[in-house]
This record gives sequence, structure tokens and C-alpha cells, in this order.
Amino acid sequence: MSLAAYRVIHVLSTMLLFTALGGLLLASRAGVQNDASRKLAGMTHGIALILILVSGFGALAKIGLSNPGIWPAWLWLKVLIWLVFGGIIVLIRRAPRFAAILWWVLPLLGGAAAYLAIYKP
Repeated sequence: MSLAAYRVIHVLSTMLLFTALGGLLLASRAGVQNDASRKLAGMTHGIALILILVSGFGALAKIGLSNPGIWPAWLWLKVLIWLVFGGIIVLIRRAPRFAAILWWVLPLLGGAAAYLAIYKP
């Protein structure tokens, strides 16, 4: 697969991730505990994370950064951000009082990940 294809999958998966997080945040604010929509958002969150991971590592292999021993700091930060996005679902579910702030913080975190990918500081 080409580098461009990996990038398209990565961006599409990121859109899916934010769609899922938005749905989960709104459900959390509304006090919805068990609902088909919440289940769909949770599944979308997991699928998006897997696709982000696979496409990201595919792109890394294409640019020659497949060995974790030689990863630059920006890449480690992206992995950390991916882990935060993976674990944030627990906070959204268990602490709905943070939903309003996460509504603004999570896109900023996504912007930080984009910055790291584009500028590779």
C-alpha cells in the first residue's frame, strides 16, 4: 500500500474517532448509561483506534521509521496521545462532570497530534 493510502486511512480513522468521542461525550452529559447509540459509539471508538494504529505504523514503515529504537521524540508523543485517546473513554463513562471540558480539550489534543505529524519538531 502506498504512503498516501496510509495517510488517507489515518485521517479517516481520526474522523471516526472524533465522531465516536463526540457521541460518547453527549451521551455522558445526557446521563445515558445503556443505549444502542452509546454501544455504537464505543465500537466506533475501538475500530477507529485500531485503524489509526495500523495505518500509522504502515506509514512509518513507508518512511523508514519502523524500528522503535530510532523513533524521534515527536513520534513517542504521538503514541502517548494515542494512548490517552484510548483510555479517555473510561473517564467519559465514569466522570460525566468532565464531559464539557473534554469537549474542548480532546480536539486540542488532536490538533497537537496533527502538529507533531506535520512539522515533526
